[in-house]
Amino acid sequence: MSKSAYSVDISEEKLERVIIVAWVDNEAGVLARVSGLFSGRGYNIESLAVAKVDEERNISRITISTNGTKSVIEQIKAQLLKLVPVHNVADFKIDENSIFKELALIKFVADSEKLKQAEKICIDFKVEFLDKTSQSFIAQIVNTRREIDDFIKKAKPFGLVSITRTGPLAMSKGSETTRDNKGKVL
Repeated sequence: MSKSAYSVDISEEKLERVIIVAWVDNEAGVLARVSGLFSGRGYNIESLAVAKVDEERNISRITISTNGTKSVIEQIKAQLLKLVPVHNVADFKIDENSIFKELALIKFVADSEKLKQAEKICIDFKVEFLDKTSQSFIAQIVNTRREIDDFIKKAKPFGLVSITRTGPLAMSKGSETTRDNKGKVL
């Protein structure tokens, strides 16, 4: 049986969860090309966040949470760098050199007794209340994926009805920065 050029014997390599960031021109079709690269090669995107980060140079930052072996992650980065509107690509491993945060908005709808219990859990997790009525509230939590998962598990029985999450965002600690091929900070 023949192997695809992109297949890897994962029994030899460990799967890693990683955040890949691509700085791209903010123009139509770029996100489709990036996501097409992933789908065309069978790579999974766990979460995706895109935002314009430089008005002057019209650059957006695409943050992708994915997993794969070390060689697959290197393939993804190399393929992304080949796309014309990509200025640079970086990966952030989950370690002490990077900061990872995720945002979740969570809506609770319940009777007053359950809402009081939900509020107590929210206070314990240091969430911010964004909207409150006598029958509902919306809370915002910014934390690690694991902490948000723990919060959701504890709060679910107390009227949690809706969740929206950004997926993880990452940044290197310290003064380290990423630069484009002209040496400008991204």
